[in-house]
Amino acid sequence: MAKRHTEEQIIAVLKEAEAGTKTGELCRQHGISDATFYKWKAKYTGLEVSDLKKMRTLEDENRRLKQIVADQTLDIQALKAVLSKKF
Repeated sequence: MAKRHTEEQIIAVLKEAEAGTKTGELCRQHGISDATFYKWKAKYTGLEVSDLKKMRTLEDENRRLKQIVADQTLDIQALKAVLSKKF
């Protein structure tokens, strides 16, 4: 299922709700269901666009570091296998 709304758009919708726009009206304007609105609200309430950018940067860094650890683990296992055969 393709995403129709960016995280920035989602935050803008939630800001409209905080400003007093009724949920039903927001859902009609943006073509979303009430359930979608409440899922967004649970996930994104309190976040700013700058927070999302920071979070995305941290997630990318975390992914990169996990890959490094995985690569090192494979290297260590290969070295252990080679050393165990020599002795």
